Amino acid sequence: MPRAGLTPERLVAAAADLADEAGVEHVTLSALARRFGVKDASLYTHVRSLKDLRTRMALLAGGEMIDWIAEAVEGREAGRDTLGAFAAAYRAYALDHPGRYAATQIRIDQELVSGSPAMRRTADVTYGMLRAYGLEEPDLTDAVRLVRSTFHGYCALESTGAFGAARDMQASWDRAIDALHVLLLNWPREEDRH
Repeated sequence: MPRAGLTPERLVAAAADLADEAGVEHVTLSALARRFGVKDASLYTHVRSLKDLRTRMALLAGGEMIDWIAEAVEGREAGRDTLGAFAAAYRAYALDHPGRYAATQIRIDQELVSGSPAMRRTADVTYGMLRAYGLEEPDLTDAVRLVRSTFHGYCALESTGAFGAARDMQASWDRAIDALHVLLLNWPREEDRH
């Protein structure tokens, strides 16, 4: 019999909170069971395994993150304005919710990704922003990968204090977004390479 009040949703939310507090690597079924004052075995009524829990946490965090981003870009002018708002929301989520953000980097089975409304929305918002630069496949996917790599790399380095120069972090971030905007406007088209 499931313990009163314990649901998969409550477990995943608690796991996400724990990830933000202690790091995603410290999210274990034992740690979660201690939070709820139950035995580890009682969690298996709600989640199949640690992998299942972390996958659900990744999907939750991905949904939260795209909600932040979608709200930030809504009604913005295509181009630098939208790119800047997208970037700011991405960075804010990554820095405000480090454990949840780390969970969004977990590799998830593609079948689950394609079945997730949040992940489809992420693709729609991201690809939509970059289509406004006139990009089409395969350039579009290449641009998505570059933008994601830039945002993730910057946030990962910033969150660990790896930028040691005295230069203001926000100023460097703004310049990076300016540079991405110029690059996207002047994207080297696949057909131009041949």
